[in-house]
Amino acid sequence: MRRAGVRADVEERAALAVRELERTGAFDRKVLCVITTTGTGWVDEKSVAPLEYMYNGDTAMVGLQYSYLPSWLSFLVDEQRAHEAGRDLFNQVYGAWSRLPSSHRPKLVVFGESLGAFGAESAFSGVDDIRNRVDGMVLVGPPNSSALWQQIVDERDAGSPEVLPIYEQGATVRFAGDPASDLDHPANAWNNPRVVYLQHASDPIVWWSLRLIVSRPEWLAEPRGRDVSPKVRWIPFVTFWQVTADMAFSTGVPAGHGHNYGPSAVPAWADVVPPQGWTPDRTAELTPIIASGGG
Repeated sequence: MRRAGVRADVEERAALAVRELERTGAFDRKVLCVITTTGTGWVDEKSVAPLEYMYNGDTAMVGLQYSYLPSWLSFLVDEQRAHEAGRDLFNQVYGAWSRLPSSHRPKLVVFGESLGAFGAESAFSGVDDIRNRVDGMVLVGPPNSSALWQQIVDERDAGSPEVLPIYEQGATVRFAGDPASDLDHPANAWNNPRVVYLQHASDPIVWWSLRLIVSRPEWLAEPRGRDVSPKVRWIPFVTFWQVTADMAFSTGVPAGHGHNYGPSAVPAWADVVPPQGWTPDRTAELTPIIASGGG
């Protein structure tokens, strides 16, 4: 009964969010971004503000809180709520958006970071479903338990590493540790809509798994990622506890490492949904503005 009540509550709040979007004219903007937050409703401003700059504020963003637990604890015990929040919010927004005339719809994009990335991808059955229903997606620091992320990584093109996979020759989904350079690879055509996963080789949120206790992961069997010491090796039980401890400190590191993604969403959004006339020079100008907090 409790789970049914929780689900109904999420659905009601998602419906309320859609009514608020309608009341405020959000469906008349150029871009509508559906955000799955961390449990307490937190959203990293550096990851979503680039859209507002790029579209001169002609954007709308919507998300909802689904937990009162701090982020690290939500990561361990609130995955089901994140799944429900991401799915229910997107489906209700999509329902309202899809009823609009196709010539009067905003670009519909999806964002999630950390547990929010897990929740955001939960709204989709696979990459084909993403292609059919959104204009772009940016997911940052996805937990290792993210089902769609895991499927894509497992089915990556032969020879590509787990820390920076290539999937279907980069046709829709691309991975980046440093999006300013990584998103240009492979050289094959990158179709629309586009999906970006931002993940650092040194981000313990991405690589933490119970499997670390007894199995060596591929990211420690292949050459180490750019910011991981080549001396790091897998030791049964020990590596699991090392990565577990790293999670507690994963945001207290310089941007571009660990779970601190800084302004890296700027080049990601610029590749996923660039406004007409947007150039690499404008991306370069915007990045330090976002890094400094804007303004």
